[in-house]
Amino acid sequence: MKHNVLFELGCEELPPKSLKTLRDALKNQVEQGLTQAGLAYDDIVAYAAPRRLALLIKNIDGKQPDSQKRFDGPAVQAAYNADGTPSKALEGFMRGQGINASQVSTFMAGKVEKVCYLKDIQGQSLDALLPSILQTALDNLPIAKRMRSAASRTEFVRPVQWVVLLKDDQVIDATIQDFKAGNQSYGHRFHAPQAVTIPHADSYIDTLRQVSVIADFDERQAEIVKQTNALANEVNAQAIVPADLLNEVTGLVELPVALRASFEERFLAVPQEALITTMQDNQKYFCLVNDAGKLQPYFIFISNIQSKDPSQVIEGNEKVVRPRLSDAEFFFLQDQKQPLASRQEKLANMVFQAELGTLWDKSQRIAKLAKALASVTGANADDAEKSALLAKCDLTSELVGEFPELQGIAGTYYAKLEGENAEVAEALGEQYLPKFAGDVLPQTKTGTTLALADRLDTLMGIFGIGQAPTGSKDPFALRRSAIGILRLIIENQLDVTLDSLINNAIQAYGDVLKNPAQAKTDAVAFLEGRYRAKYEDQGVAVDVIQAVQALAPKSPLDFDQRIHAVQAFRQLPQAETLSASNKRVANILAKVDGAIADTVNANLLQEDAEQALFTSVEQAKATVQPLQAKADYQGVLTALANLATPLTNFFDGVMVNADDVQLKNNRLALLQQVRNLFMIVADVSVLQD
Repeated sequence: MKHNVLFELGCEELPPKSLKTLRDALKNQVEQGLTQAGLAYDDIVAYAAPRRLALLIKNIDGKQPDSQKRFDGPAVQAAYNADGTPSKALEGFMRGQGINASQVSTFMAGKVEKVCYLKDIQGQSLDALLPSILQTALDNLPIAKRMRSAASRTEFVRPVQWVVLLKDDQVIDATIQDFKAGNQSYGHRFHAPQAVTIPHADSYIDTLRQVSVIADFDERQAEIVKQTNALANEVNAQAIVPADLLNEVTGLVELPVALRASFEERFLAVPQEALITTMQDNQKYFCLVNDAGKLQPYFIFISNIQSKDPSQVIEGNEKVVRPRLSDAEFFFLQDQKQPLASRQEKLANMVFQAELGTLWDKSQRIAKLAKALASVTGANADDAEKSALLAKCDLTSELVGEFPELQGIAGTYYAKLEGENAEVAEALGEQYLPKFAGDVLPQTKTGTTLALADRLDTLMGIFGIGQAPTGSKDPFALRRSAIGILRLIIENQLDVTLDSLINNAIQAYGDVLKNPAQAKTDAVAFLEGRYRAKYEDQGVAVDVIQAVQALAPKSPLDFDQRIHAVQAFRQLPQAETLSASNKRVANILAKVDGAIADTVNANLLQEDAEQALFTSVEQAKATVQPLQAKADYQGVLTALANLATPLTNFFDGVMVNADDVQLKNNRLALLQQVRNLFMIVADVSVLQD
């Protein structure tokens, strides 16, 4: 028979930030347990609310299927005496299994026939198996810190209050987390705190809805978004709803009720990032902005009760948020009493790294480096130098002290208030971009220059004192920083080599670094080693990356152009044939002792296939030359696709290792030219079929 099963674990309020994770993990663990037990089912629906985790298992088997287990004994040859009676070996096997000779079977183990016992195993019932599956699933949930409640030795993320376990409308006799399972749950803590009976597994959601609980996490979240957007539309604004904050708020309420409140417009003079940060992080509010992204004097919060007088709830939240906004305003105004540039002195007391000096030392180095990089990025050298000297000054400000995530952003506000030009001011906030994979890049040339200089200085300094990342240890986030460097170069189309960038960074350090030459080699290799991670994140196949890495391009932009060319090449119908042919060419040439001629003697071409290949190669050279000159690698590979047929015919009709040494060497020279043409772009021989 098939059944629907409901499991609900009732607790004190679960951690809202991890509620969704707990829900999904519980479902995955139970799925694994049911599969291992051989219990078939149609689907599992997982629910989660602040005080409960629940599962509805649909159409699950009432028992395991019956099975048969084989117990192996000795070989037939050793199992019987010459007269056919059981040997001592077989008697020992039968005694161990508790069977007689009539129950012995045989099977083939390879080429040897052996005796065995096929034991029929009765499948266990769902009622017997499920409690232990559920308990194991709970024990395996990703909980960083567990707690015990009262005298119980059983641990969980929060104290357990009740357990529901129903098979259709029948309670399954079980004890889970030291609680006897029943059919009684509890409603909303304030609107309906009394016990409520779940009459049937299928009626779980509807029953809880009647007691003011929306148990479905996704349904609650959708309701929050719907109500929030409606309130935002009423004031012609858009709500900022970060995914993590939305998940957390969804984990805080059983019955979401969105309300809109406001704050004094004078606070809008404060950097909006500070206001948004304090309202999101401390109060769990959704902030409102207009179409231009400017903060509006409203916020939306999600209440867990349906108040008879919402105005009092709104007023209470406005009263709570006002001191926090006032604090941000106070810090902002205090900071303006001191010019940004004057804060440089304080940087001399802030250590960047013990062997590399203070943040003031770092600022001086970045200024030199940024000025040198300006010719590469197209930035104004004076702007680049000035922005570098101001870049770290806001780290000494009151605002950044209270809101560390505003570093750079605060500097931009202060620089604008002091009349700095837009390039310099914006660069202060853009120096930290990109902050993570897929993040936006600086929009100004000065910001790009400063972001590059800052990362290169840190990278070269850490390598220069012998503290390069090892294993999982990367305290200065150099791996992420390296990918940021590559992105800044590639996406801004900067034609510059990694060698030249590192050289500039070394010069800015003067004589601080221990072994500059070795540090440079290691730093360049480290940056080149980040290509794989960068492109794999973009979905580029590993063999495409390896095909380009085989040529070790010195410029990240050049590397990127080759990657895109090889990707396009793989889509050509001739790609598979050409890749296989290049493998063959590479293998042949690798076995050659001595030098191969640079030119092909046309007079030594005897076979039609080698003459045709020679003609095609000469035509390809003429076509490829102008394309190579302008780094049109995709055009080069597209042109070389025409070699597929003549190259195939060559291998089908021509013996490369001819007895005549002159013919052999001439054919090797021809293959060398084919190889050289493809190696203009990448080693396509490493591409997989």
